Amino acid sequence: MISGRLRQWLSLLVCVLAVILLKSEGASVGITYLQDAVAKGAVCLDGSPPAYHFDKGSGAGVDNWIVHMEGGGWCEDVPTCLSRKNTDLGSSKQMVKQFGFSGLLSGQQKSNPDFYNWNRIKVRYCDGSSFTGDAVDRANNLFFKGNSIWEFIISDLLAKGMRNAKNAILSGCSAGGLASILHCDRFRALLPASTKVKCISDAGFFLHAQDVSGGKHIEEFYGKVARLHGSVKNLPASCTSRMGARPELCFFPQYVVQTMQTPIFFVNSAYDSWQIKNILAPSAADKSKAWKSCKLDLKKCTAAQLKTIQDFRTQFLSALNRAGVVNSPSKGMFIDSCYAHCQVGKQIQWSSDSSPVVSNMKIAKAVGDWYYERSPIKKLDCPYPCNPTCPKVDSDS
Repeated sequence: MISGRLRQWLSLLVCVLAVILLKSEGASVGITYLQDAVAKGAVCLDGSPPAYHFDKGSGAGVDNWIVHMEGGGWCEDVPTCLSRKNTDLGSSKQMVKQFGFSGLLSGQQKSNPDFYNWNRIKVRYCDGSSFTGDAVDRANNLFFKGNSIWEFIISDLLAKGMRNAKNAILSGCSAGGLASILHCDRFRALLPASTKVKCISDAGFFLHAQDVSGGKHIEEFYGKVARLHGSVKNLPASCTSRMGARPELCFFPQYVVQTMQTPIFFVNSAYDSWQIKNILAPSAADKSKAWKSCKLDLKKCTAAQLKTIQDFRTQFLSALNRAGVVNSPSKGMFIDSCYAHCQVGKQIQWSSDSSPVVSNMKIAKAVGDWYYERSPIKKLDCPYPCNPTCPKVDSDS
């Protein structure tokens, strides 16, 4: 038995080690609230001001900028938006005051050699539409102003020095990774022609696919998001002009990326855990819960379920190819076989002894080589379960 005093000392030691680890990754970056945005109507779901965390660049990186957009899903109707309204995904009042930066945003040269001394911004996500909305629901006191938030934050950063950027990256994870695709060309247009601008989408290439019941769950879901938030007018015109009566389908990257002009890099799993859980086998399409165990751990899938999952990978790779990612000299990709969702923001997956490796390369090296054009990067992993370097735990957990 461990004595009470020893248990207290062990607990204290764990806390101290945790603090040391956070500091080593450049953690505890304070929050900035944009109070002036409220008068412009650029507000979170609850009407509170938008916010970001800003770690300033230094040395050779002082004129280089990374703007990274947080993820967190979407709200597609009034009840789901009301349920987000009083959380950190709908209100800056609920956001933590300090945020730990790691992975792509790390301030440590060893773990992030290509970007550690850049100006690094984590944009908090509180609108539920991947920063595309432009509507207000007065009856329920809900503000769908994602596009206004994005515009105000970028304007604020331009005024704080980004207008003089030599290098600039717009990135994001999940819903933020989708936003980095949807806003990429606009971001390029707002910066000087002399600035080297590129985008990074982490787990943002959501596939337009049928679910296991043959239904169109994700198509219907994004349609609801677009209608509720008034998003269509803020989706890329190069896409919506080609979609006829279905402009809301430009929520799907496979249609947007075809006409994008700005270089972009895709970090994605071909077995993205969120997509398998919510696009391929959502609960609404799995009434018998036959997929419940499989979605938690692919090793628990039946042979038939694994066949369906491998077919989903084939569809995903085909969509990337049709979007021009595979053959474009300006587009890059790191597509692994890990059951994961969002990988650039976590040191363990970005650049560590435990990071996934594809063709002898980790994500951090792949992104850096692509950005600085040291070599073209088109990394495609072999099919599951071939890669022993994949983390043992689902990163979506």
